[in-house]
Amino acid sequence: MDYGHALEFGAFITPTSAAPEAPVLLSQVAEASGLDLVTFQDHPYQPAFLDTWTLMSFVAARTETIRIAPNVLNVPLRPPAVVARAAASVDLLSAGRFDLALGAGGFWDAIEAMGGTRLTPGQAVTALEEAIDVIRELWRTDERRGVFTEGRYHRVHGAKRGPRPAHDIPIHIGAYKPRMLSLTGRKGDGWLPSLGYMKPGDLARGNAAIDEAAASAGRDPRELLRLLNIGQLAAEPREFAERLARLALEDGIGTFILAADDPNLLQRFGEEIAPAVREAAAAERERRGVASAPVRSSAALAARRDGLAYEDAPAGLRAIERGDFAYGDVRATYMRGGRPSIRST
Repeated sequence: MDYGHALEFGAFITPTSAAPEAPVLLSQVAEASGLDLVTFQDHPYQPAFLDTWTLMSFVAARTETIRIAPNVLNVPLRPPAVVARAAASVDLLSAGRFDLALGAGGFWDAIEAMGGTRLTPGQAVTALEEAIDVIRELWRTDERRGVFTEGRYHRVHGAKRGPRPAHDIPIHIGAYKPRMLSLTGRKGDGWLPSLGYMKPGDLARGNAAIDEAAASAGRDPRELLRLLNIGQLAAEPREFAERLARLALEDGIGTFILAADDPNLLQRFGEEIAPAVREAAAAERERRGVASAPVRSSAALAARRDGLAYEDAPAGLRAIERGDFAYGDVRATYMRGGRPSIRST
């Protein structure tokens, strides 16, 4: 399965507290090497690691182009209303360079020791779904009414909306089991597993479960990005690139995130392997006739009015519809308000 996503490449860097400047310098190496994304694991109970939010903010200030994300954020110890404001703040300060990835939690002894509430696996999935709802609602500043949710584990009563992020922050989900895969398909923007935790066939099975859940929710499965944490899969760059190209073309992976704290390996990944994978995938996609165009979100499609020829907009015109992130900015002018079905910029 190839979803036609543009291929991106990132780094998964250890946020060590013993050498606090190391992850910052490695992030700068990743940026200089042309990587698209730098990510950090989030274990707030682990004193050997820097606090992930603090590190991401610091890295954002020390870089200029690379995107930054947790891999993945520990939701049981991160109140979602605070996460929403923190994520929007980093996104604004970095000019739209923040992505969000969430996890349901797993090290419950350590979570409980830090004051978190121990949950069963099923409860943790429910709590994560509630957290996603809270975060997304707080980002919706086109609505004036405060946010009210009545979740079992996360609830807000009249919280003010905002700040609005600089861009439409995607929410990726670290998922392996059926309920988490279903949640990813229904409410996530991307799937972020680690190859080292998977058995042969797990990627195909996971994609199928996500696609089924997305379709049941009225979504196009191509809306969801497929990301993958990987180690060094081969010592020889050509073989490494060939293996990644196969994962892109056969398992739909669009973003490869290399777990490495070696600056030379990160440089080689960005400067040699990534271009080779893009070239090989592009050639095969052209041969197969696979299109790599953006997909209109289900929210925008659901807001379309019958009888309007949305697809007939002139080529090259940037059309913004109801449900698009930028719609709230363009639906009205200083002279006139309203709710147009489509606007151009």
